[in-house]
Amino acid sequence: MTAHGPGRIRRVVTDRRGGASVGDFESFNLADHVGDDPAAVDANRGRLARRLGLPASNIVWMDQVHGTRIARVARPPGGAVPGTDGVVTDRPGLALAVLTADCVPVLASDPEAGVIGAAHAGRAGAVDGIVPTLINAMASLGARPDRTGVLLGPAAAGDHYELPVEMVDEVERVLPGSRARTVAGTAGVDLRAGLTRQLAGLGVTRVDADPRCTIADESLFSYRRQGRTGRQASLIWMQK
Repeated sequence: MTAHGPGRIRRVVTDRRGGASVGDFESFNLADHVGDDPAAVDANRGRLARRLGLPASNIVWMDQVHGTRIARVARPPGGAVPGTDGVVTDRPGLALAVLTADCVPVLASDPEAGVIGAAHAGRAGAVDGIVPTLINAMASLGARPDRTGVLLGPAAAGDHYELPVEMVDEVERVLPGSRARTVAGTAGVDLRAGLTRQLAGLGVTRVDADPRCTIADESLFSYRRQGRTGRQASLIWMQK
């Protein structure tokens, strides 16, 4: 579990170690939709809440669908927010969670405005504009791009994220700077590079990236490496 964050903003990225799941989901799987034992997932989520020092009900999970819908949350939702790939809030103590196993988790904050946001940016969502939609949703709560900081969490890196040339061309058209070459010499995509340039164009210049590649780093879950696997979580919240 890796912690980041300035001041009252807290950001945490989990890995696959130290949980109750077994087999393909070993061991700290936090997703309840991948076929893991529900009791193991509940145990892992409970352990996460205790480590964060938050009530389990204050962790906001999403039913992620690779779309661009952003939901505003003002209180614990009592379950996963349905059909959503981004959430924003101005309420301290609510931890916004993104589940990934190769896609890019995006954690954003404007501490001065007291606004945070989190989004799940896979290839489809990134191309369709999930990140600009997140920044706009935060602006509706008073955030400003020039004050906003972003962490792009661990994800498939260009060295290993191979895609057909036509698909790479499509991503590059929408997210210039995404085109990459894999270690095998094939066409690849680095979504974090493209998203960093896109954020700069939106006025967000304080962007950090967790350098880890989910495909290459076996301490992380990776769908492209394993197929049937768990999910790590990237979370952001404001301390009260």
